[in-house]
Amino acid sequence: MTFSPRTTRRRFLGGMAAVGAAGLVLPRAGRAWGYRSPNERPTFATIGLRNQGWAITDKSFQFADFVAMADVDSNVLGANLEKAEQRQGVKPEGYADYRKVLERDDIDAVMIATPDHWHTKIAVEAMLSGKDVYCEKPLTLTIAEGKLIEKVVKETGRIFQVGTMQRSESDQRFLQAVALVKHGRIGQVQRVTCGINGMEASPEIPVAPVPEGLDWDFWLGPAPAVDYRALPELRQGYGGGVPLYSNAHYSFRNWHEYSGGKLTDWGAHHVDIAVWALGAGETGPSKVTPLEFSLPVEYRNGFPTVADQYNAATQFRIQVAMPDNVEMIITSEGDNGILFEGTEGRFFVNRGRISGKPVEDLASNPLPEGAIEEVYGGPVSANHTANFIEGMQARKQPISDVWTHNRMLEICHLSNIAMRLDRALSWDPVKREIVGDNEANTFLARENRAGFEIDM
Repeated sequence: MTFSPRTTRRRFLGGMAAVGAAGLVLPRAGRAWGYRSPNERPTFATIGLRNQGWAITDKSFQFADFVAMADVDSNVLGANLEKAEQRQGVKPEGYADYRKVLERDDIDAVMIATPDHWHTKIAVEAMLSGKDVYCEKPLTLTIAEGKLIEKVVKETGRIFQVGTMQRSESDQRFLQAVALVKHGRIGQVQRVTCGINGMEASPEIPVAPVPEGLDWDFWLGPAPAVDYRALPELRQGYGGGVPLYSNAHYSFRNWHEYSGGKLTDWGAHHVDIAVWALGAGETGPSKVTPLEFSLPVEYRNGFPTVADQYNAATQFRIQVAMPDNVEMIITSEGDNGILFEGTEGRFFVNRGRISGKPVEDLASNPLPEGAIEEVYGGPVSANHTANFIEGMQARKQPISDVWTHNRMLEICHLSNIAMRLDRALSWDPVKREIVGDNEANTFLARENRAGFEIDM
């Protein structure tokens, strides 16, 4: 089959059926994985282009042609359209409204890198429009959103990759870590500690003029309507600078209205690997206990009492009761990474290193041949986008599927709820609800702002 800017969804799916599960081969110069000529590349669009949006786009040009891009900030959109033209020789169409992207029938997949509070609405609508989806982590703002995405993936048959790229990249260190645990190199696992660093507090952030080119109401979207806030100082190094403190741009992760702080930022990476190694991706915790934590503002009944300062936890130490009596600790202290401890040893892994006696012992006692591939479910992809396209070809869910991601992310969401309410929470992983705490269960879902409901 041939991919082109005019390829329709029906022709695409028919061609994929013919291609089947054919393996992808390492590309030669100017060729994408698994396609015989540049004209056979899939067509992509990116929605949300600041920072990570461009990062995932930039590493995907070797595999796909980008025909459209969307962002609510015209400055960000314009700059990235120019960069895309430099990378692929053709400038994509630019849109302020992502719905214009979803209306096109010549786009095979979308990459979503908006702030977290937009992920679910765009992802669901993209799947319903017949497009496969690559969505940045954390996938959702609430646990209920995760359930909805699972339902739509199942009903539409769309291929969905979550951007937890540690499963595919980082020189396979995390795959090696999972393999060490699964092959018993530390004996029975007793504890796993996820170091994910803390967040900063902020001063009072005043109401400020909306930056020229930013559609602030559309940026807020499903979140409550509030004033734009920012201090005049700029954080340099991001295409001319963005506010050092704000409720948008790079500061959105510091606000529960749009994200979940470090718990759903780095937690979505390291807790994911920990849960994967424990084999708990289809189950979940039984209890989440906030041992120590610090919130930057006063909370009442689980909600911040002020609206002009960051409100995500700055410091924390959370205990999670995992299956088989394994204790998980999620902490803002210590090195960023994961420490696995068992009855016969311990080792540490992060993006820069994997170390400890079980790792040293590999020199004389290597893992069985194919152990890494066994963890990955086949040959390890060149990167996370390559794995996504492999899934598109085979019509098979990729390595970061929505089901295991949501089970892991439930731990992170529950940790935030526990801190906001200042109490331990018992969790039923089968019913996926908090046990015996009606107030806490109200935090499992949020209602979208009127006019920004999910279009089903």
